[in-house]
Amino acid sequence: MRDISMILKSVWKSLFLFSAISVIAVSTVSAQDAKEGRTLFKAKCSSCHALDAKLIGPALTGVSDRHPEAFLLKWIPNSQGLIASGDPAAVKLFNENGKIAMTSFPELDEAKVKSILAYVKEGEPKPAAGAPGATDANTVAKDDVSGLSIAGIVAIVLVAIVILVILGRASKLLERLILQKQGIEIEEDVPLKVGVRKMFKNKKFVMFFILCLIIALGSWGWMGMWNTGVHTGYQPVQPIKFSHELHAGINQIDCQYCHSGAFKSKNASIPSLNVCMNCHKAVQARDKYDGQISPEIKKIYNALGYDPETQKYDESKSKPMEWVRVHNLPDFAYFNHSQHVVVAEDAIRKAKGLQPTEPVCFACHGPVNTMEEIYQYSPLTMKWCINCHKETDISGQKNNAFYAKVIEAHEKIKKGEKITPALLGGLECGKCHY
Repeated sequence: MRDISMILKSVWKSLFLFSAISVIAVSTVSAQDAKEGRTLFKAKCSSCHALDAKLIGPALTGVSDRHPEAFLLKWIPNSQGLIASGDPAAVKLFNENGKIAMTSFPELDEAKVKSILAYVKEGEPKPAAGAPGATDANTVAKDDVSGLSIAGIVAIVLVAIVILVILGRASKLLERLILQKQGIEIEEDVPLKVGVRKMFKNKKFVMFFILCLIIALGSWGWMGMWNTGVHTGYQPVQPIKFSHELHAGINQIDCQYCHSGAFKSKNASIPSLNVCMNCHKAVQARDKYDGQISPEIKKIYNALGYDPETQKYDESKSKPMEWVRVHNLPDFAYFNHSQHVVVAEDAIRKAKGLQPTEPVCFACHGPVNTMEEIYQYSPLTMKWCINCHKETDISGQKNNAFYAKVIEAHEKIKKGEKITPALLGGLECGKCHY
């Protein structure tokens, strides 16, 4: 009986262990399917669909409850083929959504479609506590650490000063007591007010004090005038909290996508909100705001008079976005973006030590891919520009038509041939119109 009891116990343990492993395995596979489905959804579906909001297509939350899985396995890879076959459910769904043809995805096999459906069913995972995007008390508390540290250091310094003063007075009192016991006469302390009066009656001290005051005020005035008009670190508050770190850094959007003018004109140009809508008509950051559209993206919609529910624009409600300019040059200073980022790109990269993966914009604007909010990185003073023009080596430029024309012009000058302003770029529009 004892042996049978031991055998039964071992069998029960084995069954329990097997069931636990099975549950873990199933949950792991399910989680893995949802994770793969999220990647596929972002790549294939997110431009037309969202989980909890209607975009070009309907919201997908609950799609497995509205349609049988067998239908979805055929519909998602080849909806147009299913409609052409006359399937009643496919034709009905096509008509209900404005007869907008859905893109076919022949590369999606049954396993991949099931992964997408698993992700849609589970929804967007919530950020863990302490992770980027979480808004728990610990995250908020981290922002106050630096302030508390500074306050603590200041308190320690003040306590140390008080202790030093007390120890100094105690030491002086002990010295007086020792001298009194030894019978040595002690001179009475001169009051502070009397001592200060005696010092300012001394002509040498007065002259020294006036000289120090003149030097201090002169230095302060000189530095103030020297830095007039220098706006390094200038960071105005913008109407929309646009993050260059998120767009240019994490998402690696090329600078030219928004600032196309920098490579072909004098001005870099501020992108219109229509450029923003190329992405943000679908990208709404709902996963970070409990299913609601991001407040900053809403500002874009409000400025354009765009209704995300109907996906229509109301021009009567549109208004310009009043961006605050960060990089300002005096009106008398001529600067051409294309001249620097196209003609002199290789020379500037070499002079500033930029990596091949870093845009030439970093030379003046700094590492914008790490800036949560943009600020003026370089001083942009005349001295700063002149130093750059002195240090940058343009002698090794290859396949550069601009410098080739300059060399050609110099060779003609040496030979005594005719040189016209047109040969030196005198027909460029920017020479007169800017």
